[in-house]
Amino acid sequence: MFPWFWFWAPQLHLPLSGDVAQRIDPSLIQRLYFQGIPAAAGDADIEQAAATDVASYGTQLGWLTDVVLALAQQQPAVAQGPAKQALQDLTDASATIETLKTKTRARRAKSFETELQQLKASGSPEYDTLAPRLRKLLGEG
Repeated sequence: MFPWFWFWAPQLHLPLSGDVAQRIDPSLIQRLYFQGIPAAAGDADIEQAAATDVASYGTQLGWLTDVVLALAQQQPAVAQGPAKQALQDLTDASATIETLKTKTRARRAKSFETELQQLKASGSPEYDTLAPRLRKLLGEG
């Protein structure tokens, strides 16, 4: 095609084709999630405030898991019959989650250390401004 004929080149856009602009707004997704709570199940505004301002669902479940496991250790007779398997499943899930947390934190720490070393090796002035702030956070200065 000759470059001086570009204005005659047809541009055909079929449905679902062409340029794509997408805005992903986490607060919109969150609002849609909480508005999906049926009125009989609770107040969506209160649920959202509790989950965003007080504690996430994961944190709340962690608290409940800790209490249930502590109570089950104090009352071994509670874990009889069908509850015994449920208690074992809860114990296993709690241990798996703790392992996941430990691995994730270790991975993040290693990644942070690697990036900090790369920043230092590059001779970047950002390292010189970041180092004192990190020392202060670590209680070293």
